[in-house]
Amino acid sequence: MSDKIVTVFGGSGFLGRHVVRELAKRGYRVRAAMRHPSRAGFLRTMGLPGQVEAVYADIRDDESVARALNGASMAVNLVGILFESGKQTFSALQAEGAGRIAWTAKAKGVERLVHVSAIGADTGSDAQYAASKANGEAAVLEAFPEAVILRPSIVFGKGDGFFNRFAGLARFLPALPLLGGGHTKMQPVYVDDVADAVCAALDDTGTSGKIYELGGPRVYSFKELMQIVLDETQRKRLLAPVPWPIARLQGRILGLLPNPLLTHDQVKMLETDNVVSEAAIAEKRTLGDLGIEATSVEAIVPSYLWMYRRQGQYAEDIRRETAS
Repeated sequence: MSDKIVTVFGGSGFLGRHVVRELAKRGYRVRAAMRHPSRAGFLRTMGLPGQVEAVYADIRDDESVARALNGASMAVNLVGILFESGKQTFSALQAEGAGRIAWTAKAKGVERLVHVSAIGADTGSDAQYAASKANGEAAVLEAFPEAVILRPSIVFGKGDGFFNRFAGLARFLPALPLLGGGHTKMQPVYVDDVADAVCAALDDTGTSGKIYELGGPRVYSFKELMQIVLDETQRKRLLAPVPWPIARLQGRILGLLPNPLLTHDQVKMLETDNVVSEAAIAEKRTLGDLGIEATSVEAIVPSYLWMYRRQGQYAEDIRRETAS
């Protein structure tokens, strides 16, 4: 086991647990930093005894960020939110918090920093999520110019918040909504591929100061992804187009809920394609350029969406027996 400590902010999240596991497999000592370490006991089983520890950190607080980085050789920031709640705002976490981690890491002598942002990050975006992601990138590179920025598209895998959410809705809704007609393009990327990309960026000094865009092997329309959800869950549901003005209104209303299914800001994000840019491809700043072969949606999604079928994992066998 290496003596090098990697501090992973947001280590207990969907992406975080995969990054922690991959770092542990590669022999690093991992310090998973989060607001509720008492809930992250499962992380300790991802490595050898004592290899993975969960510690408290609130990236809005200077001292807790500094404590989490004490003695660390490398750091990874995975913290992000899809909607605001109380003091958990886009600006506080995705912009100011990202900058705080970067300048503290530089002050602590951290050698490598990987910051995970998102495709669509843009200071000029009307969506607060996208604008704050871009502001966070700028703050990171100003404080830590050698940092590596990773921009994934929608991240999928067991426990994701995309395919699982719509598969859950298909259980009781007569139709799945196609916002804007379902024409928005997306390039979902497998969570383990993103975790591998984080590790590659940490290990390869040639990635320093670069921004990589991470997408899967295929671009889909939103409608095509919804059809995959219905096919894999074996649900017959309508795919109902929802014009953008109505979608924005729905987002405003649903956004008032404590855990909203949709917000006005998310609708704004969905109005823009979420795919790897031509510039990133031309400049060799993609998943493949990190030495990682992208995994397809079709290879992974069936392995966990079966749980939304009426007969669960046995639905396929029952259908086959009925046909014979």
